[in-house]
Amino acid sequence: MIEKFRSRIMLLVKGRNINRFIQKLTSRKINILSLKPLNRNEVKIIIYKDDYEQVMKIKSIYEVLEEDTFGYIKIKKLCKVNRHLIICLFVCFTIFIGLTNMVFDIEVIHSNKEIRHLLQTELENNGIKKFSFKKSYKQLEVIKEKILNSHPDEIEWLEIETKGTKYVVRVEEREVIKNKDNNNPRNIVAAKDGVIKKIVARHGNIEQEQNTYVKKGEVIINGDIMLNDKSMGKVKAEGEVFAEVWYVIKTEYPFAYYEEKETGRQKDVYAIEFASKDFELTFDKYEHKKSEDDVILSHPLLPIKLVKQHQKEVKVTNQILTFDEALIKAEALSIKKMEKTLDDEEYIIRSKYLKSKVNESTIEVEMFFAVYENITDYKEIK
Repeated sequence: MIEKFRSRIMLLVKGRNINRFIQKLTSRKINILSLKPLNRNEVKIIIYKDDYEQVMKIKSIYEVLEEDTFGYIKIKKLCKVNRHLIICLFVCFTIFIGLTNMVFDIEVIHSNKEIRHLLQTELENNGIKKFSFKKSYKQLEVIKEKILNSHPDEIEWLEIETKGTKYVVRVEEREVIKNKDNNNPRNIVAAKDGVIKKIVARHGNIEQEQNTYVKKGEVIINGDIMLNDKSMGKVKAEGEVFAEVWYVIKTEYPFAYYEEKETGRQKDVYAIEFASKDFELTFDKYEHKKSEDDVILSHPLLPIKLVKQHQKEVKVTNQILTFDEALIKAEALSIKKMEKTLDDEEYIIRSKYLKSKVNESTIEVEMFFAVYENITDYKEIK
C-alpha cells in the first residue's frame, strides 16, 4: 500500500543511442520501474520522484519530457487543480453533518397544557431545545431520570424519541389520589379506564362487579346509601379498587453502548510510574478503575516517580449488539420502566412485543402491557 502511493514520474526520453542513457541510469542505481521502447530513438520510463533531479543532471544531449505522474504527487496535483471544488465539497459535507445532528423541532404529546409547559421548560433547562445539537442515548437517559426525579408527583413516565431532526416527547401524567381528611360525602371512582379485578369496600355501596370494564370517572363505590330507590343518606365512601389497565410503551436501545459505573469498592495503592506506565505495588488489582494520584517522590531529570493512588473500581460495559440482542435488551428495558411506575401491590399481568424499527444507531421497540393497578380515585358528593 505504501509503495502504491509512493510518488512516481513517467518520462519520455529522446535521443540517439538510448541504451547508453539507460546504462547511465542503472550505473547510478536509479530504479527504473517500467521501460517501454517506442522506436530506436525514443523510450518511456517510470522512475521514483526522488530520482528525478539526478536524471535531469545526467541527461546531457538527451531530451527528457515529463509525461505523467503517479501516487502521492498525482493526488497532490489533482487536489491543487480542484482545490476550490474540494473546499466546497468539504464545507457542504460539514454543513450537512451539522444539520442532520441538529434539533429543529420538539413535540410534547399530552392533552394537559400545564404538563406540556412543564416538560418544555425542563427540556430547555437540560439543553434540549430547538437549533441545538442532538444528545446521545446515554445523555437522554440521564435527562429523563433527572426530570422524573424532579417531578415525582406530576409525571408517571416519559419517553424522548428521536425522529430525524425532531424530538417527540411522550409523557404520562401521574394520577395523585387526593384523600382529604374530612367527613364530606364522596364516591370512589375509576382513576383510569380498565377491567375491575378486585374491590375492597369499607363504607358505601359497590356499584360495579368484578371483570366489568369501567371508564375514567365512573362510580365504583357509591357514597349515596339507597334503599328501595330512596336515598337514606350520604357517607364518605372508603375502599380500594384494583383493575387491569393497559399501556403501550416505546423504548430505544443503542446497538453500540459504552458505560463506566462505579461498584463502590475503593482503596489506596502505592505505585511506581515509569515512562507513562503504572506498576502497582499490590496483588489485588482492579480490572477497570478511576484513580486520583498524589505524588510522593519524583525528580525533574528522571522519568520515574512514586505515587499514592486513590482507586475506585468501575464496571465497564462495552457492547456492540446484533438486531436480536438489541431487541432483547430493549424489551427488558421496557419491562423495567413499567415496573418502576408500579407500587408494591401492583404488578404486570402480561406483556407483548408489538413492533420494532431500526434507526441510525438504535432500535426502537413498542410493547403492550396489561397491568394490575390501583385505580382508586375520589369524587365529592355535592
